[in-house]
Amino acid sequence: QVQLVESGGGLVQAGGSLRLSCAASGSIFSINAMGWYRQAPGKQRELVAAITSGGSTNYADSVKGRFTISRDNAKNTVYLQMNSLKPEDTAVYYCNAYLYTATHRWSDYWGQGTQVTVSS
Repeated sequence: QVQLVESGGGLVQAGGSLRLSCAASGSIFSINAMGWYRQAPGKQRELVAAITSGGSTNYADSVKGRFTISRDNAKNTVYLQMNSLKPEDTAVYYCNAYLYTATHRWSDYWGQGTQVTVSS
């Protein structure tokens, strides 16, 4: 069984910061890209940030300069540091990872989601 377990969400005032973590566990042989997506009520899920195994990053335009994605390959963990938060950042944030597992194939895996609420 492969699991992605997120932590770090919560309620914060506008201008504040939060740090999300996501740890992958289970029968994982290799991890390629990891990333964070978010889904606000009534909206489609969107990519927030992604990072490859080599450390290359990609960000949504709306979070560039405010959010930073990083990963610890030894811990199979990806982080999202969110600064200067805005009310429009309010959403459920989902961790995603492209993994090679004991099934002997590459597949997308998702965390259960963590709520981030930014008050004005």
